[in-house]
Amino acid sequence: MSKILETCPNFIGGEWLLSPLATTPVHNPSTGEVIAECPVGSVADVNAAVAAAHAAFPAWMETPPVERARILGRFKMLMEDHFEELVRSNTRENGKTLVESRGDVKRGMEVVEFALGVPSLMMGEVLENMARGIDCEAIRQPLGVCVGITPFNFPAMVPLWMYPIAIACGNTFVLKPSEKVPLTAIKIARLFEKAGLPKGVFNLVHGGRVVVDALLTHPQVKAISFVGSTPIAKYIYETGTKHGKRVQSNGGAKNYVILMPDADVENSTRGVIEAAFGCAGERCMAGSTAVVVGGAAKSVLPALIEATKRIKVGPTDREAQPDMGAVITRQHRDRVLELIETGVKEGAQIPADGRGVKVSEAPNGFYVGATILDHVQTGMKVANEEIFGPVLNVMHMEDLDRAIELANQSVFGNGASIFTRSGKAAREFKHRVNCGMVGINIGVPASMAWFPFNGRNDSFFGDLHMQGREGVQFFTQQKVTTSRWFSYGEGDIWHR
Repeated sequence: MSKILETCPNFIGGEWLLSPLATTPVHNPSTGEVIAECPVGSVADVNAAVAAAHAAFPAWMETPPVERARILGRFKMLMEDHFEELVRSNTRENGKTLVESRGDVKRGMEVVEFALGVPSLMMGEVLENMARGIDCEAIRQPLGVCVGITPFNFPAMVPLWMYPIAIACGNTFVLKPSEKVPLTAIKIARLFEKAGLPKGVFNLVHGGRVVVDALLTHPQVKAISFVGSTPIAKYIYETGTKHGKRVQSNGGAKNYVILMPDADVENSTRGVIEAAFGCAGERCMAGSTAVVVGGAAKSVLPALIEATKRIKVGPTDREAQPDMGAVITRQHRDRVLELIETGVKEGAQIPADGRGVKVSEAPNGFYVGATILDHVQTGMKVANEEIFGPVLNVMHMEDLDRAIELANQSVFGNGASIFTRSGKAAREFKHRVNCGMVGINIGVPASMAWFPFNGRNDSFFGDLHMQGREGVQFFTQQKVTTSRWFSYGEGDIWHR
C-alpha cells in the first residue's frame, strides 16, 4: 500500500489553499523516504499573497502595539503547548537530533519573547524647545508588506528571526520557506492563526526561484529578509535593492576557532566538536576551521581527533538518539563527500574519515560521518569554500598574530572563537579579529534574540541586521515632526 504524503498548502488571506501546480519531494534525511510534496509555486501565488498582505496592512498598522503584543503572547503560549510536536516535525524533515531541534524551536521562541516588548521598543523621542517655542519628535512607523525567504537548516528558528518582529511592529508578512523543509513552517503558521492573528497579516507561499524573483520585484513589497548561501544572498540584495526594497541578506561563512597552547583540553574539545559537527555542520555559524597554535597540536588536537572518531551517526526520527544526524539531501551528501576527496587530493591528511560511514538501521539515509582534514593550507579549495557539512579543517600556526591574520584573510565574517586561559590573548583576539560575532571559550558565538545576528563582509549584505533592536529598526521607518504654535486656536475655549 502506498504511503499517504503530507500536503503543503499555501496560507493566503487567512485561507489554506492547495496549489494545482507541480511539486518537488520533501525527504526525511534519516531514512531517505519522501514524506511530502511541496508545490513549485507561481507568480499568481505571490500576487495573491502580497495582495492579501497589502489589504490587511492599514488595519493592522492602526492596531495598538499592546494589542499586537497580546496576540504574540498567545502565539508564544501555543508554541509552548505544541513544543514537542514542532521539535519532532523539525527533526523529521531536517535530520537534526531531537536535542538540536529543541534548540532550534527554543531560539525561535525567544525572538517572539523579544517581540512582546514592542510597545517599548517602538517608543520614539521628543525634544521640547529644540529652538525657542519649537518642539521636535521622532516616531517609528511600519513599512508595509515585508517578505522572508528562509533556508533549510533551521526550519523553525530562522523564519522566527523575521516575522514576529515585523508583525509586532505593525507590518504584514509573506514567508517563503525552503521547499526542502516546508512542514514545520506550516505547523507554526497554524498556531499563529489559532492565536487570533487577523486574516492577511501573515501569509505563506511555497516555491523556488520563480516565487523568489516575484517577491523580489513585486511593487507592493517594501522589505526583504533572507538567509542562505553567499552567492544567493548577494543576488537577493542586489535584485531587491534595485527594485527599491529595504534588504537584509545573510550569507555563508567560514568561521575560525583558535586553539591556544594553554586551552583547557576537555572544554575546548567539547566546544570545537559542537561547533564543527552540531547540526551535521549545516549552519552558517559552524566552527569549520580549527587553527591550532603552537603546542596545542600536542595537547588539544589528539583529544579532538579521538572525540571526532567517537561521534555516532544515525537516524534521528526515533527515541534512541545518535550524536549526529544526516545531511539534508542525497545531492548535498555527495557534494560534501566530493569536497572531502578534493581536500585529500590537494594534500590534506585525514585522521578522522567519515566517508565510509554505514548506518545499518537506515541504509538509505543521507549520512556523512564526522571528518577532520588536517594540515589544510590556505590555497586549498576546502580552506576557502563553505562545505556546510560535518567536516573540520585543521590549520597550524606558530602564534596568535598569525592565527588572527589567517582568520582576517577570509572573505566571510560571521563568527570566530578562541579557546584560552589568557585574558590578554582573549582581549587581543576580540579586538583585532574581523568578524561580527566573537566567542571566548565558546565554540558557536551566535547571538541571542536580544542582540543582532551580526555578520560582516561577504556573510551579510545590508545595513541593519536581524534580531534585537536592529531588527526593529529594519522593520520600521522614522517620521520626524517639528512644530511651533503662535497663538491659541478657536478650539481652546478655556482661553477665550
